[in-house]
This record gives sequence, C-alpha cells and structure tokens, in this order.
Amino acid sequence: MSFFDRLNDWARRSVTLKLIIIGVLILFLLIPTALLDDLIRGRQRLRDNAQVEVASKWGLTQEIGGPVISVPYREEVIVTVDDEQKISYREGYAHFLPDEINIDGQLDPEQRYRGLFVVVLYNTQLKVQGRFDGFDAAALGVPAEALQWSKAKLIVGISDMTGVQSAIDVNLNGKFFSMGPGVPNGEVFASGASQSLPLDGSGDSLIFNFDLNLNGSSAIYFRPFGKQTNVKLTGGWGDPSFDGTFLPKEREVSTEGFSASWEVLQLNRNYPQQGTGSYIPKSQGFTSSSTYYYDEGSVGYNDGADRFGLRLLLPVDEYKKIYRSTNFAYLFIFITFLAYFFIEVLNRRRVHPIQYLLIGAAILLFYVMLLSISEHLTFNTAYWISAVAVAGLISMYSWFILRNTKLTALIGAMLMILYLYFFSLLQLQDYALLFGSIGLFLILAVIMYLTRNVDWYGIGQNESKDSPPAA
Repeated sequence: MSFFDRLNDWARRSVTLKLIIIGVLILFLLIPTALLDDLIRGRQRLRDNAQVEVASKWGLTQEIGGPVISVPYREEVIVTVDDEQKISYREGYAHFLPDEINIDGQLDPEQRYRGLFVVVLYNTQLKVQGRFDGFDAAALGVPAEALQWSKAKLIVGISDMTGVQSAIDVNLNGKFFSMGPGVPNGEVFASGASQSLPLDGSGDSLIFNFDLNLNGSSAIYFRPFGKQTNVKLTGGWGDPSFDGTFLPKEREVSTEGFSASWEVLQLNRNYPQQGTGSYIPKSQGFTSSSTYYYDEGSVGYNDGADRFGLRLLLPVDEYKKIYRSTNFAYLFIFITFLAYFFIEVLNRRRVHPIQYLLIGAAILLFYVMLLSISEHLTFNTAYWISAVAVAGLISMYSWFILRNTKLTALIGAMLMILYLYFFSLLQLQDYALLFGSIGLFLILAVIMYLTRNVDWYGIGQNESKDSPPAA
C-alpha cells in the first residue's frame, strides 16, 4: 500500500478529522445564516417604508403640548464697543405654562394595509381644558417693562399638523376664537397652532377649553406642561404599550380596549412654569420632521423630554419572531450534524461532507420558507408548514444515504422534536432561558448515555479490521 493510499485510509477512518470537517462545515454555514438576518431586516425595512408612506398621508405619531402663552420682550442693555458704551437691545420670548391642564380623550384605532403590510392608524378626539392663574413675570429675570404683552400669543403644540381634522376653536374666559397654523418661534414647539392674545399683564386668571380632532399613527404622547397635568384616554385597542417618562396612575386593559389616566405634577419634571428661550427640553416628536412612524425600537428611549403616552402594538410581530427563531439556527445545525456523526460512529454508516452540507442547506431553507409563508399566513401555520416540509426532505434524503428505515425514522422524529422544542422556546419569552438550558442538559445527557460504551480510541482500528482488504 502506497503512502497516499495509507493517508487516504487514515482520513476515511479518523474520527478527529471527521469532527474537524464537521466543525468547518458548521462555520461555513454561518455565512448564509448571517445573510438570513439581512434578508429579514430587508423585509422589515420594506414594511417600515410602507408604514411611513401611509402614515405620512394620514398623520404621523402625534405629540400634544400646551397650551403655552408666549410673550415677546425687548430689553435694553448697555454694551461696550471699542471702549465706548452703547445701547443695544436683547430680544426674545418669555413662555408661561398653565397651572392646570385636563385632557379627556377617545382614541379610535384601525388597521390598514399597504401590500402585505399592516399599518396601525388612529383618530382621536381630545377635550382640553385648564387655566392660567396669573403670570410670575418676576421669575423670568427680564424687566417687567420689556415684556410686550400686547403681542402675546397662545400656542398649542401638535407634532404633525397634517393630522388635524377640524378647526381648533378656543374658549378663553368666555370669548371664542379660532387658532391658525404655525408657531411664532421654535423655542417650545417646532409645529402647532397659535393665535394672537393681547394681554395687559395684570395677572388675571385665564380659563380655557377647546377640542382637538387628530389623525395619527402608531403612538400618541402628551407633554406635562401644567403645574398639574391630568390626562384620561380610552380606546378600542387590546394591546397598548404605555410609554414615556410617566406610567398611568390607573389603567385597565382587556381584549376589547383600554382605559388609562395619568397625573403629573410640576415637581415631576425639571423645568419651571415660566422661562425664556428654549428652556424646555424638546422631544423627537417636535424636532424631527423626517420621522413619520415610530416603531418599537424608536420611541422607548429617554430623549430628555418629559412626555408620556402609549403605543399601539400589533398583537403579533412576525419579523421579530422569525428573527428570534434564526438565533436557534446554529444550535439546530450543530445538533443535527451531531446526530449524523453518532450514526456514523455507532452504526458504521458513512456520511460524506457534501451530504452534511446539503442537510445544513435544507435546515437554512426552513427559515427562508418561514419568512416567505408568514407574510401570507400566521406565524404558527407558516412555522409548521416549513418544519414538516424540511423534516420530510431531510428524512427522505437520509433514507437514500443510510438505506435504513429505522435510522431514517429516528432522524425524522428527532427533527420534529427539535422543531417542537424551539417553537416552545419562541412562545416562552420569560422562561426561554430556563427551558433552553434544561433542554440542552437533556440533549447532553442523551448523548452521554448513547456513547457511554464507545471505545473512541478503537473506532478507527475496529473499522479497519472489518473493512475488506485493498485489491
């Protein structure tokens, strides 16, 4: 026997070399697994673009703030220029927040479709009332005579004016007027409605009330601009996610809808009831005109603004579940390859590396099928259609490799048990780690039991004795 024949014979019988080859194949299959993640994200982007397109025409995520009274001021200051003192003027706006805001609203959601994708929209009717108990101009640090009360404006912040569905008619101390579009400055709100409100600065109380009829999408938020801000919101959506700096004081959620109420005090935030310039932290809803649709990952952060509200979650996010399922792909491939390896060891059946590769490709095809089918059917239905198809394909291929009905049935049963196991982990979000570790423990225990009597050092030698001599 030549050197190359002996080398080839050793390579065919070496358990260590076979394990190395299997490890290399698993690493190689990580490449298409990463491409699967890119494919899922691509479909998510298509969904998000569809949601953006619809939401931008209907109404974006709405954020409501105010009303706020803004008063321009022109203060005389002495400046030194080239060792000479000259008179100059500092101009700006002073802003006064209300002492009390009460908002009572009804939110009516609906689902619309753009192609395959669902878009969550809503219409909300809000009744806003409250009062200003005078104005503490002394706390501004601006001379009283610099305030131009005759040019004061009443401003209501609305993050997307596209969604306004009716005129905003304000009742202020028994007098009615309609607000116009736009804000005089962007210090408090980037968009909204305003109306001239000549005042004399006497400090008399102002009692206001008005209705807002708004279209929006995905979420709704409020700013706690009152010394006390009370918001009560009800709606026919069974999956609200209460979001923002403050959670509801009271809430009720059922499959039919929700009811929630918030109470926020001035002490709960970090800015006073009056100030000049941009002294109030702004939020994304009032500063980013390019954000049309708030998804799950874009609204749950603390952006420095004290806002609160809720998001309308879809009951099932197929892409999130599919992405979670791909996290199990590595383990699925590893366990399956391990099963074929032990069939080789315990039953002396040969499986070529190319056959391992084809089996791994079939496992990865499961996730592509799951993604494509779940866009038309429910996730659970798509999962089991894909699982049965792939398990059947691998089982049929295994019969041609092994030529053993019992081993083929064992492979098919193992695949279906694995699919059932990983499906259970997808459903058990809070206990996934616990059940996952228990499952891995049991798998390891089975492997140790089946290989308890294997003579790993003698596998190659025994196989060499049993093999026919070379011609």
